[in-house]
Amino acid sequence: MGLGTQTADVIVLGLGAVGSATLYQLARRGLRAIGVDRYDPPHSLGSSHGESRITRLAVGEGDAYIPLVRRSHAIWRMLEAESGERLLLQTGGLIIGSETPTPHHGREDFLNRAIGIVAQHGIAHEVLDSAEIGHRFPQLGLRGDERALYEPSAGLVFPERCIAVQLRLARALGAELRTGETVLALRRAGDGVEVETEHGRLHAGQAIMATGPWLPQMVDGSTRSLLRVYRHSLHWFPADPVDYAPEKFPVFLWMHGASQEDYFYGFPSLPGSGTVKVASERYRETTSPATVSREVTAEESAEIFARHVAGRLRGISPNAQRAAACLYTVTPDSGFLADSLPDLDRVLFVSACSGHGFKHSAALGEALAARIAGEADRLTEFGLPRFAR
Repeated sequence: MGLGTQTADVIVLGLGAVGSATLYQLARRGLRAIGVDRYDPPHSLGSSHGESRITRLAVGEGDAYIPLVRRSHAIWRMLEAESGERLLLQTGGLIIGSETPTPHHGREDFLNRAIGIVAQHGIAHEVLDSAEIGHRFPQLGLRGDERALYEPSAGLVFPERCIAVQLRLARALGAELRTGETVLALRRAGDGVEVETEHGRLHAGQAIMATGPWLPQMVDGSTRSLLRVYRHSLHWFPADPVDYAPEKFPVFLWMHGASQEDYFYGFPSLPGSGTVKVASERYRETTSPATVSREVTAEESAEIFARHVAGRLRGISPNAQRAAACLYTVTPDSGFLADSLPDLDRVLFVSACSGHGFKHSAALGEALAARIAGEADRLTEFGLPRFAR
């Protein structure tokens, strides 16, 4: 260990959704933790921004996610009590589809899978036909062949607030934050790891990489081949703040065709905004944080409106008030990855995105901290071995 090397029990690389949660949970356990981020989170350059993220227990992605999202809800309520910040707003949620199976997040028949999962786990829900959807939510323009799963416990979380609160509480518990600091190298050092940054060297027994879309450039070829980064866009269209208020309008996922791109999702109008936020997903070209176009053009917003919003959300004006780009890091099966690096077993890495990560992030951070602390490993289903079968 060189002169001036700083030491800790654990180093967390990346302080977005999962990294901030992990740092907080490590500090709660009394571990000496250092968090490093090349920017000053919360920021808008990765995957953890945009004012709101949907949370739902109706995880058609699979049963393995139920414990994570349930626990995340409990953690956010605990964080609200500690911080005085509003982090989770339960508005109810709709997953809208039709009798035609529609793929989403790596699942061929997402709506029916979600219905089966909530029924199996005793989660309060209703299955609505098109007439009932229209009766309850007259804001929606329907064809008449829709079905929907309504989950009253669904809603949204405020990502920037969640990150800021967890970092603030982590620091109060003794964690050190090193922001605006770029990682140059990560290597084995004795029985631990050494992180070299532009400002010095850090040494710890273990490290956790939660660097989101920067992860592919930080891991070796075999692991890197499992990660693809895609650019998606978020759009805020003018809307009646009364008709689309959270008390009247839920978060939603709407699959309206046979392709995974025949899909969009959205949120109610938050107080003071006068807008409804909508977004879609596009998996045509991969990108990277260094090469991505972060500007969202008026033409992109117009395309989203024409393809998804027009005729489906009543009273929404077509000229977006603002827009933002967002990066997804996606695995071949759209599932999470959380495991040790094959060539550096003292380093855990997590890629929790694939388009459905934020709602699980608080519990993922807790599970990663628990594994580091020698508690039960709750993440075995999200390891690398599944891709070797």
